[in-house]
Amino acid sequence: MQVWLNDLQHLLAHGDAVVLVTVARVEGSAPREPGTKMIVTREDARYTIGGGHLEWKAIETARQVLKDGMRSPRMRRLERFALGPSLGQCCGGAVVLAFERLDVSDLNWVTTLAKRTAQGLSTVRSVSFAPMPDAVMLSDPEPGATDADCLLWDGAGFDESGALLTETIAPRDFQVVLFGAGHVGAALVRVLATLPCHVTWVDERDAAGFGQFAAPQSVPENVTIEPNGAPDEAVDNAPPNAYFIVMTHNHTVDLALAECILRRGDFAFFGMIGSFAKKKQFEHRLAARGIDPARIARMVCPIGIDGIVDKAPEVIAVAAAAQLLQAVEANASSHASSQQTA
Repeated sequence: MQVWLNDLQHLLAHGDAVVLVTVARVEGSAPREPGTKMIVTREDARYTIGGGHLEWKAIETARQVLKDGMRSPRMRRLERFALGPSLGQCCGGAVVLAFERLDVSDLNWVTTLAKRTAQGLSTVRSVSFAPMPDAVMLSDPEPGATDADCLLWDGAGFDESGALLTETIAPRDFQVVLFGAGHVGAALVRVLATLPCHVTWVDERDAAGFGQFAAPQSVPENVTIEPNGAPDEAVDNAPPNAYFIVMTHNHTVDLALAECILRRGDFAFFGMIGSFAKKKQFEHRLAARGIDPARIARMVCPIGIDGIVDKAPEVIAVAAAAQLLQAVEANASSHASSQQTA
């Protein structure tokens, strides 16, 4: 879910001109990483490249590019900002920002990129900063090179107008399968709605007509609700490396789901709401059913980062989401390490 792409597509389709700001290069410490995006229009700025004085200057520069571009098609600009000396920010590093004025003539590549991302495909976007720049080019990445990256090739220096920005835009969504539409499950969905994930939200009570799910119009765009009297089917249908979270109202259902998830074994994360006593009881019963102890050890129960004891649904949801993000980061780092050693 590259949400900036959806906004960009919508703005261009309505005839608005915008400036796409990209963190093209980072030197030392900086508030955001290369590839981070911000969209600037005449009226507002969407998303963030880190806030503070840097962002204020970026918006100011983008508005000038927006104005200058009225007389020059494909107006693009690169500018380096030293965060400490010139902006007074404590990061102390420097960033190079890329400014691209876009209008309806760019809608074709934006739409193509949005479709490819929605299909789970990584795409290389190439942007020239020459005096007479070519149109934005999209291409497939090299085999095996599907992770997101952003590189600025500046030749003799970007002031010489020989620069080329190439970035691999990769789908960032991770797949979450959430069981349970009670108070905690609903609170967690509200948090997950703000994250780059897709959630399959399963509860067998809704299949029985108890109406546990939120009204359809209030379900976030990245959530698919699945009323199912046999929730273990959702385990079988989940993709490899899914993140499973079990928060149902029924310990018997929880145990059955735990067995299904652990027998699959190809999950990225499995967390369950409960207590340490529940965990010990489940570990004993799962072992008696022949589940490998190494897999049982991967079951996280109670779910949530350590040190938070409040039991309010919203608090549990935030603690669980934080732990989920820790798992996402750890898996991404592990994948990157394996790619480097392959």
